[in-house]
Parts: sequence; structure tokens; C-alpha cells
Amino acid sequence: MHSKSKREIGGKLIRYILIIFFGIPMIMPVLWMVTTALKDNAAVFKLPPQWIPESFHWENFTIGLARVDFWARFLNTLIIALLCMVGAIASSLSVGYALSRFRFAGRKLWFYLIIGSMMIPGMVTVMPMFRFWTRVGAYGTWWPMIIPAFLGAPFNTFLARQFLSTIPKSYDEAAKIDGAKNIQVLTRVIAPLCKPLIAYMAISAFQGAWNDYMNPLLYVISKPEKWTLSLAVARLQSGTYGAEWNLFMAADIIYFLPVLILFFFFQDYFMEGLGSMTASGVK
Repeated sequence: MHSKSKREIGGKLIRYILIIFFGIPMIMPVLWMVTTALKDNAAVFKLPPQWIPESFHWENFTIGLARVDFWARFLNTLIIALLCMVGAIASSLSVGYALSRFRFAGRKLWFYLIIGSMMIPGMVTVMPMFRFWTRVGAYGTWWPMIIPAFLGAPFNTFLARQFLSTIPKSYDEAAKIDGAKNIQVLTRVIAPLCKPLIAYMAISAFQGAWNDYMNPLLYVISKPEKWTLSLAVARLQSGTYGAEWNLFMAADIIYFLPVLILFFFFQDYFMEGLGSMTASGVK
């Protein structure tokens, strides 16, 4: 018994050592970002590199945020990200529900087309979509970034269909006996059972919209008042403001904090969602 406890302690110790060993390379870029944000711009290029600044320049954060007009761009990004999150959840969950519950002609074909569309590289569709949105008069607006989220993301739709297939249809039948319509079954019966799935889709959709750089660059680059944070922060280190890396790093830290906070508070749901979806995929 004593030797077994020693083996368990030894195993845990080895795991912790491996976690620290592989975790350090992942933490180093973040630490370098933080230390760069606290230096003056000249100290950024000193050799050998200074991990601990000689003097801490906290004003870099206020200057960097002022340079990118933070609160206006934060509001722009938040509106787009929240709408994309709602659209991704509503569209993917409803399409996944239809594919997993209803019997109709071409159901498998539609499912295979959705899966097949994931194999199309995103860059292939950039020019056709740009020409489309330009012709319908949506250039210079947020609609090209928001509307696609309401059309169903192929990967999220696939996950929704697989996840919902594991929920017994007896729940639907019981609700319909009580007079519930399909939309009521989805929103009041099925959706509450899909909290891990919804949490995963919410975080991934919010993060994708928050970090999106290509679409704002294509559609609102000529409208500074409609810029998102990703575009404004990127412009901070080139072009408009010049390369002041300490200010860029300071603004970048504040930029990624909302997604980090979102994941921190909902990480249990997120990890549960990944585990549940992995199990449903195996089934």
C-alpha cells in the first residue's frame, strides 16, 4: 500500500513537471507582451532583451487606448460579436435540430453538403463575397460581418446535429402531446439540455467575431468610425501611427482581455461541451 502511494505521488510529480515544461513556451510570449507594454519604445530594442523594465511606464496603457479610440471601437466590436454569437447559436441549433429530428427528402444530402462545405478554403470565397456585398450596397457597413452568422456555420451545425442526435426523441414527443409546437420544443425542451453545446458555440462565435481582422479590413477600412478593435489595434503598429511597439502591446493586452475573461467564467461549460461532443462523435 505504501509503495502504491509512492507511485501515485511520483506519477503526479512527473505530470506536473511535464505541464510546467510544456507550459513555459506558451506563457513566454504573453510575459514578453506584458513587459514590452511597460517599457519605453527605445528599451524594446535593447540587446540583450530586458525581461524586467528599468522603469515601468504605466501610461503606455492610457496612451495606447487613446490612440485607438478604445471605447468607440470596443462598442463597435462588442455589438458585432454579440450579434454574431446570437446568430451562430440560433442558426446552427435550429438547422442541427431539423437535421437530427425531421425526416424529409434530401436530408442526408443537405447534411453531406454542409460537411463538404467545410473543405472549401475561406480565401476562395473572399472575392465572390466581396463583389456580392458591394453590388447589394453593403460595402462600408457591418452587414457583411453579421448576416453570415445567421446563415449557419457548417462546423457548428455539424456539432449541433451530432449532439442533438444523442438526446432521446421521447422528450419531443412528450412535449408535443402537451401541445407544444416544434419551435417551442426546441427553445423550451431541447435548448436547456444543450447548455454545453451552446456555451461552446457562444465562446467560439464570440471569439471568432472579436478577433476577425479580414472582414473589417475589406468592408469598413474606409469608414474609421466603424472600425473594430482588431483593425484599430493593427493600424496602431503600422501606417497611421507608426511602429510604437510598447503602445501596440499595451493596447493588444486590453484587446484580448474580454475573450480571456469570457473563457475564464465559462470554461467549465466550454470543456464540458467539448467532452460531450467528443462522446457524441464516438457514439
